[in-house]
Amino acid sequence: MNSQNSNIYSVSSLNRAAKALLETGLGVVWLSGEISNLTIAVSGHWYFTLKDHSAAVRCAMFKGNNRRTGFTPIHGQQVLVRAKLSLYEARGDYQLIVESMQPEGDGLLKQQFEQLKCQLAAEGLFSEQYKKPLPEIIKRIGIITSSTGAALHDILSVLKRRDPRLQVVIYPSQVQGIGSGDSVASQILLANQRNECDLLIVGRGGGSLEDLWCFNEAAVAHAIFNSQLLVISAVGHEIDVTISDFVADVRAATPSAAAELVSQNKTFVSTQLDTLVNRLKGAMQQCLQRNQHQQALLNEKLLTQDPKHKLQQQTLVSDDLSLRLNHAMQGLITRKMQKEASLIAGLQQHSPEQSIKLAVQAQSQLKTRLKNAMQHKLKQCENDLNNQLHQLNTVSPLATLARGYAIVKDEQGRVTTNANNINTGDLVNVRLDKGEFKAQVMDKG
Repeated sequence: MNSQNSNIYSVSSLNRAAKALLETGLGVVWLSGEISNLTIAVSGHWYFTLKDHSAAVRCAMFKGNNRRTGFTPIHGQQVLVRAKLSLYEARGDYQLIVESMQPEGDGLLKQQFEQLKCQLAAEGLFSEQYKKPLPEIIKRIGIITSSTGAALHDILSVLKRRDPRLQVVIYPSQVQGIGSGDSVASQILLANQRNECDLLIVGRGGGSLEDLWCFNEAAVAHAIFNSQLLVISAVGHEIDVTISDFVADVRAATPSAAAELVSQNKTFVSTQLDTLVNRLKGAMQQCLQRNQHQQALLNEKLLTQDPKHKLQQQTLVSDDLSLRLNHAMQGLITRKMQKEASLIAGLQQHSPEQSIKLAVQAQSQLKTRLKNAMQHKLKQCENDLNNQLHQLNTVSPLATLARGYAIVKDEQGRVTTNANNINTGDLVNVRLDKGEFKAQVMDKG
């Protein structure tokens, strides 16, 4: 074999050349198919297979592109993709690199259905607190559907068989195609304005999701939610679910089921009639008893409003008040007398007369004691004075003078006890026991 032959490729170069041919040959293609084997990688890339009834192709959609789709595809979903052909060189696998994706057919409708469902749920249109219960007595039913559809025929047949007494008002509406949602919503509004029915049945027979789509429109949902009349949603077959079913006060699986729900068979009507008669008798009996009781109350009230009765009551009240006043006065007088006696006893116990008497006795005793003490003191002082006089007389110079002695003083008044202190011719003062005189010294011995 000639190794220089230019037609010999390595596996890598062959795959590379095939990849270049695929990517440049067809360029960008649009492809419709069903999603299967979807894998969402940690990186955020999507890997899946796109297939139809007889073939399949591997696909990859990178993170930067799949973030713009606005939804996450699910297994079995029909989609429309815009992609480039490519080849995974490591395995030689032919694949599509998807640049954009959108739901196709029912897939798009289902996505819109889920989006509107989430939106209305967030607005509170599905909340149970707004659901109205079925009325106990139904006399007239409003039906909003196509006037030529099978749903109307089914409803009327069931009502005629089960409860022919029910009256029916038909509000013909378009239930399929462009403008059908607005038609249903306007008929709901009209039925509320006329207010001639006890409830409304809104619906149609079965069909595809696209056929039933008017019952998935926001206008119909808001019309049902704002309806003052109770609304029963009866759309399609039992497996069909629409937005109207979530908003309505009651959901019926089919239009015939809605008719059975609001109608009653003859036996039940008879039983209900007996029940109502019994309830009426009971109500009349209760009303009669209430009236008798009210009459008795009025008679009693009339007696209480009689002037004679009022005068008697006032006399009783006056006598009672008089007795209570006398009793109160007697009690007050008794309490005052007891208080007076207590005060007199307290006054006597604390009277100053006894204190004065005791004080006078104490004063008399003190006076006697003072007199005795003064006499004793005077006697003692007198004795002391006599003793002192005796002692004084004992040492007194006057006593000496009484024995014949004299006291001589010089001219200056000095006592002279020495004759040498005076001279002849000096004048002296001589003091005797009784009296004194002046003398002149004539001679000194």
